[in-house]
Amino acid sequence: MRWNADGLVPVIVQELGSNDVLMFAFMNRDALEATLARGEAVYWSRSRQKLWHKGEESGHVQKVREMRLDCDADVILLKVEQLEGIACHTGRHSCFFRALDAVGDGGPRWVEIDPVLVDPSRIYRK
Repeated sequence: MRWNADGLVPVIVQELGSNDVLMFAFMNRDALEATLARGEAVYWSRSRQKLWHKGEESGHVQKVREMRLDCDADVILLKVEQLEGIACHTGRHSCFFRALDAVGDGGPRWVEIDPVLVDPSRIYRK
């Protein structure tokens, strides 16, 4: 596996079955080892500078069902079972909930196409 200069590898997270792309994150070696040991996704949080077990606060754990490495050995694809169907901290199924509307008046704009399933204030109580 090829790590970047910061010792990280990008991770694309895809839902098993639907093939929806749920999120994008990074792993370092410790996160990868923790993911393998737990069978649940663990990432490296660049903003917090620490390991982040997905769902540790929200309960929206990602059970890893398959792991793939791309042809250049520098991107991981995780196929996961997303518990409770919410991957995004906004309370949506996927972090990719905006689409480009290039037809609207005033030129292209990003529009929200997926609903909030659970109010984030109910998910994150801290």
